[in-house]
Amino acid sequence: MKYIVVGLGSFGSALAVKLTEQGNEVIGIDTSMDKVESYKEKISHTICMDATDEFTVSGLPLKDTDMVVIAIGENRGANVMATALFKNMNVKKLVSRAIDSLHEKVLYAIGVHQIVHPEQESAERWAKKLCLKGILDSFELSEEFSIVEINVPTQFYGKTIKDINIRENFNLLILTTMSASEEKNLLGTSKQVFKVHGVADPNYVLHKEDILVVYGAKKDINRFVQSK
Repeated sequence: MKYIVVGLGSFGSALAVKLTEQGNEVIGIDTSMDKVESYKEKISHTICMDATDEFTVSGLPLKDTDMVVIAIGENRGANVMATALFKNMNVKKLVSRAIDSLHEKVLYAIGVHQIVHPEQESAERWAKKLCLKGILDSFELSEEFSIVEINVPTQFYGKTIKDINIRENFNLLILTTMSASEEKNLLGTSKQVFKVHGVADPNYVLHKEDILVVYGAKKDINRFVQSK
């Protein structure tokens, strides 16, 4: 089979080398020339390039590739952007690395086929929560922008996403919505589970149990939360 592995860190490089050793054709991609050079004898092909650049990515042999693995772990923003870009290129199968639960939900909303969690093996999970009531989880795309989970403010119960006009009023974008519910296992123990509704529908009616996954500048997110 033919693979493209984006990100030659500890996880991505180990995966690309292993796939090559098993007889697959692998293209390993990284922005670091040092990493590209160090693995050129162990991976079928290595390329130094920016996987978030549409023009560069369009030059890859995507139609002949069976699977693309986004293994970027150090930069969530680059991971999400690269994942979205390859998804838009309609690759046959797309797998992406998730660092935490919110990252995973965003990746599923984008439409990846499978999520991998290499950090779970070492019990490391990075997450930074904004110190404001109503924000459940967050991760930074950059120093200025974040993606956050927010409880639906009470004044928006029963309204559609279109009705709340969040883009015009707060300069924010709703990526998706989720519903929280309680589910019992075979032992009778309850746990909270989340249903992701996919790409946000402007006609979706918001309910008390819903959670918004919002993208935008931190100052605008804070302004939205404080408006409650």
